[in-house]
Amino acid sequence: MTRVLCIEDEPTLLRTLGANLRARGYDIDLVGTGELGLEIAAKKKPDIVIVDLGLPRMSGLEVIRSLRQWTQIPIIVLSARDTEFDKIGALDAGADDYVSKPFGMGELLARLRAALRRAIPSDETPRVETADFTVDLQARRVTTRSGEAKLTPTEWSLVDVLVRNAGRLVTSRELLKAVWGPEYGNETNYLRVHMTHIRRKIEPEPAVPRYFLTEAGMGYRFVTSADTQTDR
Repeated sequence: MTRVLCIEDEPTLLRTLGANLRARGYDIDLVGTGELGLEIAAKKKPDIVIVDLGLPRMSGLEVIRSLRQWTQIPIIVLSARDTEFDKIGALDAGADDYVSKPFGMGELLARLRAALRRAIPSDETPRVETADFTVDLQARRVTTRSGEAKLTPTEWSLVDVLVRNAGRLVTSRELLKAVWGPEYGNETNYLRVHMTHIRRKIEPEPAVPRYFLTEAGMGYRFVTSADTQTDR
């Protein structure tokens, strides 16, 4: 049974989340503070976390950063803050998705399912090697010269799509739909944030990427040889 940890300080919303998730067969832990959420996460090892940004004392951003110190499980943010600045801040902290309040329960459940799908290992076995790192698509692992790159499920999904399409331009719209779902297509800020994280973890020189390249105004391209790089 999939275990979901919900960290939300609005009691009514927390009860609503619990009722809807339990009705769909999820095992639920409901907590009202970030401190307790981190304690439960460490003890019960949930498969996914839903966290509000506006928590008392310890903020949702602090919770995300703390979780990312030891786990790469999917994290979905719930927040009444809906500016691009807030969304980028949450994604930069390590969140995989962002849902603005008020929201439809159907939308949240769909995003939860999508996040969980991104975290499921692939049955395929291709392995791609470059001069600086190796991508094992079956093991969902990227190994650099300094060791394994710790990618979040969303970062891995982006790497997976780009590596499987090596040499081909993958448009921003294609990436958004492949990783976040068919209702996405214009949230290019999501891609900018996550691609920055990917480059920091994988590229030998993140500020001058050799493998995960940006095609300005179009999308991204993965190349296996640094000699074929084009626009950063």
